[in-house]
Amino acid sequence: MWRSPDRRGNMNYRLLGRTGLRVSEISLGAVEIGMPYGIPTAGGLERPSEEEAHALLHAALDMGINLIDTARAYGESEEIIGRALKGRRHEYILATKVYHYADRGLSTAEQRRAIRESIETSLRALQTDVIDILQIHSATQEVLERGEVLRELEEAQRAGKARFLGATVYGVEAPMTAVLDGHYDVIQVAYNMLDRRLEAEVLPLAYEKRIGVMVRSVLLKGVLTPRYAALPDGLAELREAARRLEAIVQTECESLPEAAFRYVLDNPCISTALVGTGKLRNLQRAVEYAGRGPLSPELKAAIRSVTVSDETLLDPSTWERR
Repeated sequence: MWRSPDRRGNMNYRLLGRTGLRVSEISLGAVEIGMPYGIPTAGGLERPSEEEAHALLHAALDMGINLIDTARAYGESEEIIGRALKGRRHEYILATKVYHYADRGLSTAEQRRAIRESIETSLRALQTDVIDILQIHSATQEVLERGEVLRELEEAQRAGKARFLGATVYGVEAPMTAVLDGHYDVIQVAYNMLDRRLEAEVLPLAYEKRIGVMVRSVLLKGVLTPRYAALPDGLAELREAARRLEAIVQTECESLPEAAFRYVLDNPCISTALVGTGKLRNLQRAVEYAGRGPLSPELKAAIRSVTVSDETLLDPSTWERR
């Protein structure tokens, strides 16, 4: 396992693949500080105020979290991080994303220009000279295979604007393509108690090739929290799967989120689990859950017995169409 004996407070650290960076097991996904995100409840979706976002970011660093993941597409997230943490830039690993623009009808030259401009905008917004992990946002298999976006990221790397390169990928084919490509130091994937499609092949291969793995969607956009009860009838299969898991994990865990984080972090192929939240208490709980260690083999087997027959449900981008 890429787990280091290094420890700060309640935080363990793992090696982020061949980058040599040691990252906290829990990292902060900064989408919610920049835009509304998640499953709406009776009170709707709210993003934190600027003051609350600043407090969250500083608290994350104070807890030992040393990786913050954002994106140009996350509303005001980059700008808020830049304003909040400009005096603490040396304390954390900064990961952000640039869109590939492959679906915008641009020529290759126009596409690469748009990518360059996006990177420069991110650097200004984040008030930094270098991005530690520069990722292609929502990289499809075609985008990865064609390589134009990668070449522009490599240019940024050669110019000293990016230290390491990565891709955020969906499904199974795109993650496998990124792993086999050999140019990506880090991949960011969806992985959780219901979406286990990468367990058998992709994650072990990434581990073998020393590619860092950042996991998003640990809670499946709120499905693996008590908010599953608010899912609409079009997502009834997800709602029922979450209900079954909630009953199963009670033998060892106080909640679905606890089981979700412990399940993901028990996988030795994982470098860090992202917590996409705008609320300090959620971040604190995730750190606490991570410190409780692995689940029993019996509980993991029971969790794996719960399946979702319609795999498209595991992609939140499809939910609005149901």
